[in-house]
Amino acid sequence: MVESYDCKECEESLYGQKYILKEENPYCIKCYETLFSSDCESCHKLIGCTSKDLSYKDRHWHSECFLCSVCDRSLVDRAFAAKDDLLMCTECYSNEYSAKCHECLKTIMPGTKKMQHKDRSWHENCFACNRCQQPIRTRSFVQKEANHYCLPCYEKQFALQCSHCRKPITTGGVNYRDQPWHKECFVCIGCKQQLAGQRFTSRDDFTYCLSCFCNLAKGKR
Repeated sequence: MVESYDCKECEESLYGQKYILKEENPYCIKCYETLFSSDCESCHKLIGCTSKDLSYKDRHWHSECFLCSVCDRSLVDRAFAAKDDLLMCTECYSNEYSAKCHECLKTIMPGTKKMQHKDRSWHENCFACNRCQQPIRTRSFVQKEANHYCLPCYEKQFALQCSHCRKPITTGGVNYRDQPWHKECFVCIGCKQQLAGQRFTSRDDFTYCLSCFCNLAKGKR
C-alpha cells in the first residue's frame, strides 16, 4: 500500500503536483503562497513562488517592482538609499538631499571629497583662491567679503608692506609717520633694539632709543 503524501494545510494529495517543503512539511503551491508569501509594497499583489522576492527592512517587492521612486530605474543589483519610506537610487538621492556646491551648484555626490566653511559646501577643487585660482584644500586661507584667498595671495593683494623690508605685515605692526613697519623692523638705528612700546626720538629720518640719542648728542658737543 502506497503511503499518502498530502499538503500539510489543505490535506490534498500532492502526487503529480508541484509542492514546496518548509521545515520538512510539504505544501501545495496555493497553500504555501497563502501562508508564507508576502505582498509587494509597490503593486500590493502577492509575490508568488515563481517570482523573486526582494526585501528591505521587513518590506517586500517583486523584482520588477523594486524601482527608484524618483526616476523609476530598477534598483536590482544597484546601490540605493531610503528616505521617509521611499527608495531611491544614489543619484536621485544625492540630487534631492545631498549638499550642492556653492561654486558650481552641482550636487556633491556621497563619497566625494568636499570643503565646508560657514554652513556652505564646495567640491574640493571648487574651493579655490580667488586670486591664483588654485584649490585651497588643506592650506590656510583668509575670507574677505565673499571671496577666499590663500595666505600668500592675500598678503600680496591686501597686506601692508613694511617700509623697511618691503615684506607683507601679517600680524601687528607699527605705524610711524603714516608708514607701516614690522615691529621687528622698527628699531633704533644705533643699538638695533625694537622701539615698539617704548619712548624714542628721531633725527634726520632715523629713529633712536633715548639712550642712543643721548650718546649721539653728547658726542656732538
